[in-house]
Amino acid sequence: MNNSSPAATYLGLTRALVDTVEQQLPQIGKAADWFAQTILAGRMVHVFGSGHSRIMVEEMWPRYGSFPGFNPIVELSLSFHNLVVGANGQRQAMFLENVSGFAARILRNFDLADTDTALVISSGGCNIVPVEMAEEFHKRGVRVVSIVSLAHLQASTSKRADGRKLTDFSDLVLDTGAPVGDAMVRIEGLETPVAPGSTVGGCLLINAIKAEVALRLTQAGQPPRVLTAANVVGAERASEIFEAAYDEHGRRLAKLYQNLGA
Repeated sequence: MNNSSPAATYLGLTRALVDTVEQQLPQIGKAADWFAQTILAGRMVHVFGSGHSRIMVEEMWPRYGSFPGFNPIVELSLSFHNLVVGANGQRQAMFLENVSGFAARILRNFDLADTDTALVISSGGCNIVPVEMAEEFHKRGVRVVSIVSLAHLQASTSKRADGRKLTDFSDLVLDTGAPVGDAMVRIEGLETPVAPGSTVGGCLLINAIKAEVALRLTQAGQPPRVLTAANVVGAERASEIFEAAYDEHGRRLAKLYQNLGA
């Protein structure tokens, strides 16, 4: 493989995404402060992403190297992509992502508190549902951190009639560093670029935040129960941690249901 190959080009561009994320360490620390405060208060950080942004939601929790305190909100009607066409196809998901009022119906399922925080991920930050999710969180006094691709967001038009974007309802904005259109590699003879970068930048941000939150929880005397592989801590200890972490998640989640409709 030579240095001018598409693969080498892509890898070089992803290194630039690492630089973009590293330049945001102060903002990452601020997000971690807010999220740790929520978790220490016994509440949850609500994490939402529609479309392919659901990847970042599931990267936060639950997976190896992650811990309770995060409420992953993944609406399958907005993010179930593998069928592509036919029933539950991509056309329907893309349509629903711009249905006003859907976000409010999603959040109607949870008893939110002003000690909660939220992380909303949307590469373009212009589709109606993620924008309204942030707006609805704000209405309930919940601080919102957003992950977007700023270049793409700034070059895009909001689907809302008032033109407002995800960043308009965010207390803190983090940038994946992905370019306009997301795809990063040009191929000679091919009209359109390939190989998107927002997932790389988004996952870097997610795990940087996760590590900082873990530090804060540990320093506060409440080290998190981190899902850990058996070949790291042994099968018995790994099983104990998994069970305890899932139980903790259930207890935290129960608080989000106990006063619904009250």
